[in-house]
Amino acid sequence: MSIQQYLSPVQPDMLGFLPSEYVVKLGDRIETHTPQSGMPEIPENALVMVGVGEDRGVENNAGCADAPDEIRRYLYQLAVPNTDTHIVDLGNVIIGQTAEDTYYAVAEIVAAVLRKGNTLILLGGSQDLTYAAYKGYERLNRIMNITSIDSRFDLENNDEITSRTWLQNIIMQNPNYLFFNSNLGYQTYFVGQDYIQLMDDLKFDAYRLGELQKDMTRAESLIRNADLLSVDIGAVRQSDAPGNRYPSPHGFYGEEFCLMMRYAGMSDKTDCLGLFEVNPKFDNHGQTAHMTAQGLWYFIEGFYNRKHDNPLLNPENSKRFYVTLEKHHLDIEFYKSKLSDRWWMRVPCNNSDLQEIYSRQLMLPCTYADYQQTMQGDVPTLWWKYFQRLNS
Repeated sequence: MSIQQYLSPVQPDMLGFLPSEYVVKLGDRIETHTPQSGMPEIPENALVMVGVGEDRGVENNAGCADAPDEIRRYLYQLAVPNTDTHIVDLGNVIIGQTAEDTYYAVAEIVAAVLRKGNTLILLGGSQDLTYAAYKGYERLNRIMNITSIDSRFDLENNDEITSRTWLQNIIMQNPNYLFFNSNLGYQTYFVGQDYIQLMDDLKFDAYRLGELQKDMTRAESLIRNADLLSVDIGAVRQSDAPGNRYPSPHGFYGEEFCLMMRYAGMSDKTDCLGLFEVNPKFDNHGQTAHMTAQGLWYFIEGFYNRKHDNPLLNPENSKRFYVTLEKHHLDIEFYKSKLSDRWWMRVPCNNSDLQEIYSRQLMLPCTYADYQQTMQGDVPTLWWKYFQRLNS
């Protein structure tokens, strides 16, 4: 079944893109589905972009359905980050009669694009589309990790799929393909202690905003561990991203957002990025759409600087270190990339029948601080959570 039936072309007059003889712009390197050009071929191992103007599952942010073309309008004007840049823009998902119809179309598109080894950018729309993207991985029978950049956990208990319940609904799927979830930048006054405890009970990982802002290298390792990165633009502070129904005076700075987008682009594992909750109706002269486009520029720049240095795939590019923790009766194996100086730690799976199923989970991205902590005799918290999930 062709995914073309789910997609409509981008109207060129919506982009405001003007080629320049002086600067090579991204719009010059984006092969766009337009009424004139038709649907482009989807290559292998490429960057693919799709807009999803769906917001019926949003919580109090109606209007974010208009974001995809608004983000494109700024993205197409930016300079090319790399001479090899080539992006395929498949256009916008045709919105279904119900939100569930749109979820189905998105899941089909995600599965089709990822099946060819491509990396997909979803321009939302509301964050409940993360659920639809997850269903695409489900179609591929692929165990996966989700990292969300969000001031909240979106774990509210409700059978209806919304931008505040999507994670809860993923967790309730059976069979379940979500192995691990990390939250970056939650703000305690939006979350509450009960949900913090729930994240811990689920053996998921969550980091407060201030904790990450002290050391963004932790964000890098968690993003590097994501198959799917889901971004609620409300995690960026109001002064930098006012285009949201309920922006917060606190949050990541725009520069930190762009840094995390570059981390995601450089991750060999991350093959789906969702940018959600940008609402042009509340924006200030396109400020939020422009910032989101610049973050996407950093993702693209990072993508074309991937090192392909995962020790599981290219062990010759890594140095290996063993650390023995006598009081815990554990040996933990660390790897440091010779190409990027990034760190991983291997997590053993004692059930041989599950090792192939969880093969993508056995090498866990980490930081030099994790290695130092282990050298001091302590088990890294993230390693222990992973070990419990693999061997429970």
